[in-house]
Amino acid sequence: MKATTKQDIIKKHAKTEQDTGSAEVQIAILTERIVEMTEHLKLHKKDNHSRRGLLAMVSKRRKLLNYLQRTAPDKYTKLIKELSLRK
Repeated sequence: MKATTKQDIIKKHAKTEQDTGSAEVQIAILTERIVEMTEHLKLHKKDNHSRRGLLAMVSKRRKLLNYLQRTAPDKYTKLIKELSLRK
């Protein structure tokens, strides 16, 4: 992930200026990394090490989404619409 892209994602989803670790920011960053890894795996179909990393990222994002849905349902629905995730 490019540093400028990551900074843009943080600025867009952060609650405050210093916020880099909230669930919304983490989910947005993971989503960007998942998209990039998916594109990589389309070119390199036999790269099983990266595929394992992708599955770990998807799992972590799912756990964060479940947490956000449990604690702040309004933020959850807003975030999945912004990131165009399925649920």
